[in-house]
Amino acid sequence: MLRTAATNVLRQAKPARSAVFQYSYSMWSWLQKPKKEAPSGGVTATGSSASGSGAEQVARTMASAAGEETVTFEFCDKTFEGYNIEAPSQTTTLTKSDAIALYREMQMVRRLEMAADSSYKHKLIRGFCHLCTGQEAVPVGIEQALTKDDAIITAYRCHGFTYMRGAEPVGILAELMGRKGGVSQGKGGSMHMYAHNFYGGNGIVGAQVPLGAGIAFAQKYNNEKTCTVALYGDGAANQGQVFEAYNMAKLWDLPVLFVCENNKYGMGTAAGRAAANTDYYTRGQYIPGIRVNGMDVLAVRHAIAYAREYATSGKGPLVLEMKTYRYGGHSMSDPGTTYRTREEIQHMRSTSDPITGYKARILEAGIITEEEIKSIDKSAKKLIDEALAKAKAIPEPPASDLWAHVYKEGSDIPYLRGRVPEETHYYNVD
Repeated sequence: MLRTAATNVLRQAKPARSAVFQYSYSMWSWLQKPKKEAPSGGVTATGSSASGSGAEQVARTMASAAGEETVTFEFCDKTFEGYNIEAPSQTTTLTKSDAIALYREMQMVRRLEMAADSSYKHKLIRGFCHLCTGQEAVPVGIEQALTKDDAIITAYRCHGFTYMRGAEPVGILAELMGRKGGVSQGKGGSMHMYAHNFYGGNGIVGAQVPLGAGIAFAQKYNNEKTCTVALYGDGAANQGQVFEAYNMAKLWDLPVLFVCENNKYGMGTAAGRAAANTDYYTRGQYIPGIRVNGMDVLAVRHAIAYAREYATSGKGPLVLEMKTYRYGGHSMSDPGTTYRTREEIQHMRSTSDPITGYKARILEAGIITEEEIKSIDKSAKKLIDEALAKAKAIPEPPASDLWAHVYKEGSDIPYLRGRVPEETHYYNVD
């Protein structure tokens, strides 16, 4: 399997000796008020988990082989902001192998989206196609904080989440091209992909939010110690059904995390032009909220671990806002430069890129070497290139598949109407 091969590359990375390191990173102006100096923090490599409730929650979520060396990172004071709840702790602890895995998975998601971008431009992909380039820290950080028994449901910018939930790159790319070997057998395309406990990929703006509340209702009804992460964008945050879902979730204290991916623009409209209140983490009103630096994969991971503990302990839902940024347009048909400047995009790439920033931190911490970074980068490119070649070779589904999987097998539906009466398809006709 592609993922197994890539994991072997990670295992070659040898942990460095324990030490204390300092790092600093910039945060963009729309995340916080401008400061004269960039915030700074620290990182400590240790042989055991750091103390404090936040660090303990992360260690619990990311349990690894006993005795494996861990590393503790510190966050700046603007990484988290709480609304009617205490913000997560300012430190997070994880094993060195998990720290390296975060980098590798972000690189895989970035390469996957680059392959999709190229394939679309070569007309191998048609129709809608929404990429998450620049937002990789969100799906990767969320997945590392969850268990496979937890559920995720999101909107149509779903390729990264599909991969992180366990789908192979070849299946994702094949689906984008409408091929039989796609994760939805070539019928779903970019917006409708599924994996284990991953409920899509949904094309109707905001509709996945009440569905996520429903999944959480089932989890509570079945007495499961799991939660559901229901994601939506800043554009969908103004939908009435979002607030209806908030109400039901709090009324029944459902274990659901409502996560708003605020990438600053709803299609081509700046958030401030569409919403009277752009502090999306406060919009649950009677539901506590947390704002998170969504360009920091460690912050995303730490906040979700904290929120998961809250929700699964019976305290009910939370609203989280991930401050992030997409480099490309809303979709492949949007150049992304008519409502923002190229200088803005370049500034975000150069100062807040989730992969570049995280790479600097783990290098400075001695978790990994430059040579090992290059090996992971090279491996990610090779794996995605191979997956793309395999996806191209997969045939399209036959025309007869148009009538399959519309109803559950055994439903004994006699016929299915087409666009016109002459296209009516009759089942089980000798």
